[in-house]
Amino acid sequence: MDLRDATRMILSESAAHPELLRVTRQAHDRLALGHQVAHSDLSWMLREAARKNVYPGLHSRYGVAAFDEMVTVLCREIDRQAPVAVQRG
Repeated sequence: MDLRDATRMILSESAAHPELLRVTRQAHDRLALGHQVAHSDLSWMLREAARKNVYPGLHSRYGVAAFDEMVTVLCREIDRQAPVAVQRG
């Protein structure tokens, strides 16, 4: 699964949540054009989908394995992009 597939999964269940739908659609469209999506947007999408209780619908529609892969793909990209905090000591 790639990032575009992962965002498409959230997009498919976000119609009832206009802000989640808007941000997810923008992310999906950017990825479809070969552009990067900021880790802050991807992170917000995951949190908002959880907050709006979209996850049960995703489990139901795609299955647990696909859901887990979606979360993994998104989290890896978030981790890849996120700045590393420097600890001073």
